[in-house]
Amino acid sequence: MGKTFKGRPVIAGDITAEAVVTRQGFNTLASFQKSALMKKKEVICSDQNNADLYGKNLTGKVLCLPQTIGSTTGGMVLHTVSALGIAPSAMLFSGPIDSLAAAGVILADVWTENRIVAVDNLGDEFLQYVQDGMRVTVSEDGTVQIS
Repeated sequence: MGKTFKGRPVIAGDITAEAVVTRQGFNTLASFQKSALMKKKEVICSDQNNADLYGKNLTGKVLCLPQTIGSTTGGMVLHTVSALGIAPSAMLFSGPIDSLAAAGVILADVWTENRIVAVDNLGDEFLQYVQDGMRVTVSEDGTVQIS
């Protein structure tokens, strides 16, 4: 059947893709750096401290998370994976987007041809409901449909 959630569009867009989910802070540098530096065609999460995502493909997926954590390079890491065409198709935040992730998705939107759709304030119930592999449709108005 599915469930619908409404959030605030930070970078608006209409996309449908498969969910990958973490219920802990997402370290952009630790997760993307290895694939970006090796110029891989897809990102395999290299953050061994994130048991939810370690070893999973993140490219083209809808990354569902509470917030990003880690280094102040986080925004530039998101811009870089976007420029390389290996970023997630969307980042969906249960709470307010953090400043580093916001900077990264805005930089990607302005300076690359590969937008990372971002919606925040989807609520704790969103992050409890969504599971890896679920089909997620994001609308420009911040509506998120999970099936």
